[in-house]
Amino acid sequence: MAAAEVPAQPGPGHGRSPGGQPAESHPLARAPELGLVLTPAEIRQTADAIAAMQEPDGAIPWPDGHTEAWDHLECTMALELGGRFDAAERAWEWLLLNQRPDGSWPASTVGGIVKEEYADSNQCAYVATAVWHRWRRTGDRAFVRRLWPVVRAALDFVVGMQAPGGQIWWARGTGGDDHPYALLTGCSSILHSLRCGLGVADLVGETAPGWELAASALAHALRAHPEYFAPTHRWSMDWYYPVIGGALRGVDGVNRLRSRWDDFVIDGLGIRCVDDEPWVTGAETCELAIALHLVGETVAAATMVRDMQHLRDHDGAYWTGWQFQNGNHYPPERSSWTAAAVVLAVDTLAGGVTEAVFRGDDLPPVLAALAPGHEALAALPAEETRGTLDCGCDPAPVVAAWSAADLDDQLAS
Repeated sequence: MAAAEVPAQPGPGHGRSPGGQPAESHPLARAPELGLVLTPAEIRQTADAIAAMQEPDGAIPWPDGHTEAWDHLECTMALELGGRFDAAERAWEWLLLNQRPDGSWPASTVGGIVKEEYADSNQCAYVATAVWHRWRRTGDRAFVRRLWPVVRAALDFVVGMQAPGGQIWWARGTGGDDHPYALLTGCSSILHSLRCGLGVADLVGETAPGWELAASALAHALRAHPEYFAPTHRWSMDWYYPVIGGALRGVDGVNRLRSRWDDFVIDGLGIRCVDDEPWVTGAETCELAIALHLVGETVAAATMVRDMQHLRDHDGAYWTGWQFQNGNHYPPERSSWTAAAVVLAVDTLAGGVTEAVFRGDDLPPVLAALAPGHEALAALPAEETRGTLDCGCDPAPVVAAWSAADLDDQLAS
């Protein structure tokens, strides 16, 4: 892959910020210009470190030994970006072998044995993002066709967990009962996965109007109804994930990231995992960098990735976090997902495939299916469609607001 030269881009962090205020009025705009973040050799070394954590059956576990689909797939994408195609193929095979007949994966598998049987909706949906990432990187249509049944089953399972308000419940037990608890971070990630799934469907000549409607209702819930989601505001992921997932972009996205900057960002170290603990974590810092880049704050994004390099170990692996009051690594572990997040963030900053994937290039717009007369409504039986949103909101201004956000995105990119 190309060296991670941070491009000098126009956007809210250059010149003047949204609203006409001087750019230097906020920390997002005060980051120094940066050049090379990581070299190609360093990326390959980090991919090697992830591969060294992989188990013989292809699973890529947490430090505690359990594997779940979301982090496994994040690591798979990083392996491919780092040139470890052998390990990535084993990872894909593990995923295929462990999908259950209902389209889900168990929440936790240890050494090939299922330890937690319930299914996490976000974990299951992420396969669509990973398949779309593979397509954007390789153009391998045969791979897409092979994985299409996997994506279709997984997203059908996830959409089946959608609540009337548009939010998607966090988990489903083995008895088929959903846990009526919606997570802002998870639902934001699911929104992007649904859009990627629609892109995959189009590649294989299929339509999925139910996914279009589900994505639109979910996007509206994320944009307009914070009361639908569990109160987990102490977690930094809830702060930036609506931007990564695409629910908030443009000026809305910038304002979101500015809103809690001082709560989470520790200059020179990264960002806190939770707002009430003296603990910065590498994966969250790199995910914030992706979100920043997506709203045009590339300089601040590069600063984030540079600042968290104190977590890099001698072999290219990364410590999970740093307790900055006690001055020690916390927890005392090196995690595969942290290394993967670094690779994906650097590729985003370099203008690689990850940037295109999370920017949503060639994916259908969010909220489009709420527009009156949209073909997705006509393609479904009447009992599966709704003329208005269940929350009572009028779809027309919702769609108009999203169109304005799309324009903001174009101006910032």
